[in-house]
Amino acid sequence: MIGCFFMLFPGFFFYHTLLGTGTTGAFLGGYFAPVALVFAMPMMLVYLGRMRRDAARLTMVDLHYGLFFAYFLGVVGVNAAGGANLAIVAYHVLAILFMVLVYVMFCFIDFDSRRFRVVGLLSLCAMSAIVFSYSVDGVFYLGALGIAKDSNALATYQGFSRSYLFTYLAVVSFTRSLPLRLVLHAVGAATLFVNTARSEFVALLFAIPLIELYYSCHKLYFLLAGVCLATAIGLHLDQILAALPSNRILELLDLSHSTSANKRHQLTVYAMETIAAHPVLGDYGSYKPGYYSHNVLSAWVDLGLFGMVYLAALAIVPITPMFFHEYFAARARPLFLLAFAFACVTILLLLSSHYFTDMLLSATLGACSRYSYERKHAAHRAHDFSASALRHPDLRQAVPHAGRPWP
Repeated sequence: MIGCFFMLFPGFFFYHTLLGTGTTGAFLGGYFAPVALVFAMPMMLVYLGRMRRDAARLTMVDLHYGLFFAYFLGVVGVNAAGGANLAIVAYHVLAILFMVLVYVMFCFIDFDSRRFRVVGLLSLCAMSAIVFSYSVDGVFYLGALGIAKDSNALATYQGFSRSYLFTYLAVVSFTRSLPLRLVLHAVGAATLFVNTARSEFVALLFAIPLIELYYSCHKLYFLLAGVCLATAIGLHLDQILAALPSNRILELLDLSHSTSANKRHQLTVYAMETIAAHPVLGDYGSYKPGYYSHNVLSAWVDLGLFGMVYLAALAIVPITPMFFHEYFAARARPLFLLAFAFACVTILLLLSSHYFTDMLLSATLGACSRYSYERKHAAHRAHDFSASALRHPDLRQAVPHAGRPWP
């Protein structure tokens, strides 16, 4: 499981770095598909074997996500038989494979293990070092070097940022040391800024306060500090912007001048026109390959109203009771934070910029499934779900009546 994670995400980043620097040719094509195919059968055998060994491991999340995949495959199959664009059909079949793999990984990987955390930290360090080393005028784009042997196979900034964001969220959610988390936040934000990935950069900035508020023992003080920090940034925003290198991240301050944002707006308008014409069933593959709506409306276009509603429910429903039960609980449980951080980022990106087959949803649901199982069967993971150290440094904070008779 750990090998699959690092081969798919940091491995993707390192492969395309070798490709972009001309060190190697595209002997694995775009990399993700062939590596996913290699791991597909072993991962499914592990999943089925664990489900057979422990029937209680099958949660409602597994069942509903399985039903969603069955529906998705049914829609793809019917439209493929009806003459849909085979390029879009092939893209969706591969997307389903990727989503299933990520789901299985997040169901079973021990992210809290020393092995994962050490390799994860080293991977983040290596990816950040690559971004800073090969940036030119504050922008990381290996294609600009002009030395790639197979430039057509080289990943865009979205591919690099996806690998980084997945690894960052998986590592930082299980990092209990505040100084180390702050370093990871700062380096991660700087890396994605230089990588010019606007969606992932915003997602990372969005995740930071959620993570820190959860781990904070003094949430009111944290909120006050956040307000002070936001005020200071607002007062000195011009000086901060003047000190930053110019790249497309700064277009976030005025998206009206962003070519990419305007293009995505046009695709969203086209998707809304398609939905208005086909409100129930959608119109599968009614766009050129790659010219889909970059938000959750893409699910309505391809899967119909039912598909979009089911997808939205999968993104929101499993994490909602977890939030009310855990976010303000006395003890920190990183497994909950992993699911919650991925869920928040998934919802943000589905609303703003990502296609409905985004693997972030699979990561969210995989972590939710594991949390659901381990909460009901705490004996299987005593060190996570049994009694642990209180998050209050002073007993009087946890027991306000200490030293006085109880009413």
